[in-house]
Amino acid sequence: MKVIAFAASNSKTSINKQLVTYAASQIQGYNVEILDLNDYELPLYSHDKELELGQPALAHAFLKKIQSADALLISFAEHNGSYTAAYKNLFDWVSRIEPKVYQDKPMVLLSTSPGPGGAKNVLAAAEASMPFFGAEVKASLSVPSFHENFDPENGGILHPHLNDKIVTTVQLLQQ
Repeated sequence: MKVIAFAASNSKTSINKQLVTYAASQIQGYNVEILDLNDYELPLYSHDKELELGQPALAHAFLKKIQSADALLISFAEHNGSYTAAYKNLFDWVSRIEPKVYQDKPMVLLSTSPGPGGAKNVLAAAEASMPFFGAEVKASLSVPSFHENFDPENGGILHPHLNDKIVTTVQLLQQ
């Protein structure tokens, strides 16, 4: 069994990448591959660009990664209350190839931010829209105040109660 995990961010110091990497490490019995959106950087999507370029190889490559998975784990960064431009742009390109981007795969959605909101706005948007694009959302979890709850030295969650929530949430991928 294979899980594809990624942060919906292109920041090289993404706290969502740290979170999704930690959460992915809690998955037992699956082969986990963590993707980096920087490996799928594409021109800004527009109909005109699509007519000019066709469907870029990197969009196809990302879709093939999704297709190769049995389950997905995504952690969403929030920019101005919504998806990051990097994620939205990649998603727009891939959805032109295959509207059911997520291929009816089970999925767990996470989010975090430096503040107490934990990127709940983008998480709510993702949870509401993902089923329209072929996702079976099993669970979602927002982690507030990332820097107060995550230990970068050990790469783990500091508070046992929050750690238990992450482990329990991620285990839903296996059901």
